[in-house]
Amino acid sequence: MRTLPEAPDLSVVIPTYNRSRHLRATLDHLVRQHMSRDRFEIVVVDDGSTDDTFDVCHAFQAILPLRYVYQPDLGFRPSAARNRGARSAIAPIVVFLDSGTLPGPGFLDAHLTAHTTGPAGGHAVAGYSYCYRPYDPTPGLAELLAAEGGAAAVVERHGHDSRFFDWRHEHLAELDFEPGRHPLPWIFYWSMNCSVRRDDFLRVGGFTATFPGWGSEDMELGLRLVRHGIKISFSRSAWVLEGPHDRDAEKNLASLFVNLDHFLDLHRDPLGELTWAVFRRNELWPIADAYRELTEWQENARGRDVSGEIADAVRAAGPVRAGRIAVLGAGRHLPADLPDAELIEFDETLRPDLDGGRHRLHHAIGLRTALPAGSMDTVVLTSRLEGLWRRWGRQLLDEAYRIGASVQLSPVLNAVPSPAHTATTGR
Repeated sequence: MRTLPEAPDLSVVIPTYNRSRHLRATLDHLVRQHMSRDRFEIVVVDDGSTDDTFDVCHAFQAILPLRYVYQPDLGFRPSAARNRGARSAIAPIVVFLDSGTLPGPGFLDAHLTAHTTGPAGGHAVAGYSYCYRPYDPTPGLAELLAAEGGAAAVVERHGHDSRFFDWRHEHLAELDFEPGRHPLPWIFYWSMNCSVRRDDFLRVGGFTATFPGWGSEDMELGLRLVRHGIKISFSRSAWVLEGPHDRDAEKNLASLFVNLDHFLDLHRDPLGELTWAVFRRNELWPIADAYRELTEWQENARGRDVSGEIADAVRAAGPVRAGRIAVLGAGRHLPADLPDAELIEFDETLRPDLDGGRHRLHHAIGLRTALPAGSMDTVVLTSRLEGLWRRWGRQLLDEAYRIGASVQLSPVLNAVPSPAHTATTGR
């Protein structure tokens, strides 16, 4: 067994489960690193494999500074495995790889350089991933890797071919590969190739281990890093090639939808709702436009008083039981005789008088509230939603009818054209 370094610069954490063949390929590419082996360690966290994963790790321990960590198979737990690996890491910087992800020979040097030359203060790095195209796999990749002898030769020969590009390439290119130019840089932080200072990782709580399946847990970590003031940068030099492996796209999509519900439970705010709603459409990149639209409309609508609209809607609804009315787009000012209500307001700067706790305020848009289905007699949608209606009118109505027996819709919203909305307050 190779002697482990006492003070490495980097700890490489690789979670794995019954993927010994793919893990072997990843470790083989780590053997080819330019970085001296006394400057990094590898922590393989086995999530309860029953194949020959242990034997593969044992064989590579003769040539790599590798530690093997085992946790029992208690279900799909890559986040818990990554957290376990990061906690056991001894280097100040943790690099995350997936089994089957093939790092280029300068991979570790590039991650270290990105941290030492990056912005001051907290800093996390996302790296380029050739051939990561989950919905459009690169054709003939396995044969190319076998013929060329590894990822470096494939990237050198084919790296400029768009069929080999990272799925994020086009959108990062628009930003000159600087995520900080994007309003939501955390959407580029993907776990198959990323790094972060160990102290920062532990300070924000690591990966959320309660996600039940595949998808979005890495971006959720990125969101918390950003909210703690940690900048996210991108390195094209710290590249990997996503090796070929079978994917069940339909199963992954179903898993993503379940994870998105959990994402929203963790982030009950307008940004959490937008993330949930955009990704539920099996999209990612429109979230930037949706977020800009929201922030611009917040400014435009800040002075809009809808107390009269709310009063009219309550009168039109007839008798409403206290605590059984919800107002989406509540604003700051409320009618004095409003029954006890659930107030949904997307502008956090607006703080209505809750009248001694009679009303409950939710900082949200109303695309997916925390209110149970059928819990409201009436749901009022005010004109404060006007600037969001063209994009989200259908979803807002769907949510209103999910939680309420009847819906009172502002006439202003009825006048807003929406591809998915027809001028009606019924179904």
